[in-house]
Amino acid sequence: MASKPPIKPRKSATQQRSRATVDALVEATARILVKDGFEKTSTNRIADIAGVSVGSLYQYFPSKEALVAAVIDRHNEEIMAIVRATLCEVADMPLEKAVRRLVTVAIDAHRVNPKLHRVLAEQIPRAGKLDVEAYSREVHTLVRAYLDSRRKEMRRIDLDVATFICVSAIEAVAHNIVLNQAETLPDKFVRTLVDETTRMVAGYLRPSA
Repeated sequence: MASKPPIKPRKSATQQRSRATVDALVEATARILVKDGFEKTSTNRIADIAGVSVGSLYQYFPSKEALVAAVIDRHNEEIMAIVRATLCEVADMPLEKAVRRLVTVAIDAHRVNPKLHRVLAEQIPRAGKLDVEAYSREVHTLVRAYLDSRRKEMRRIDLDVATFICVSAIEAVAHNIVLNQAETLPDKFVRTLVDETTRMVAGYLRPSA
């Protein structure tokens, strides 16, 4: 069995000039992925688009898979920044209002650069297993903390189970919007999707009438 290409960066960029080089390489990788897909992405093309030498590229990244991993990490961190801010925003909101806000933000976040999100979702498994579990754990921890603060508004339910179901449901809807051409969906359809997803998640959490 062939060994998997390394996906860890060779070294961290600490100075402004080196950070600019890394940023240019990661941005160039994202652009090529969106335009041509994973198979046609190569270190030579990435270096050319970024305006740096292949030698400079290899100082920081050992393979194209390492650059793709960096694109994924940056994309996930952008989404996580939105998630963190939103969970701080909804901390004092009642349950249904908070759920609506979380659903809205999840869908909006996935509609930012949907072409990149789609190519990462569809093609990147070929690059090998990438460590995205830390982001998932953080989301679950933050959502669980919110639900714990709203126990009086919820039916009696295991918080770990409730967290898993809520996060999975919202993420599945947002993710599938991207896979189904998020940029072409009518705004009315998206608003209805927010309404129905909110109704589903909030209804699951609320006590029975």
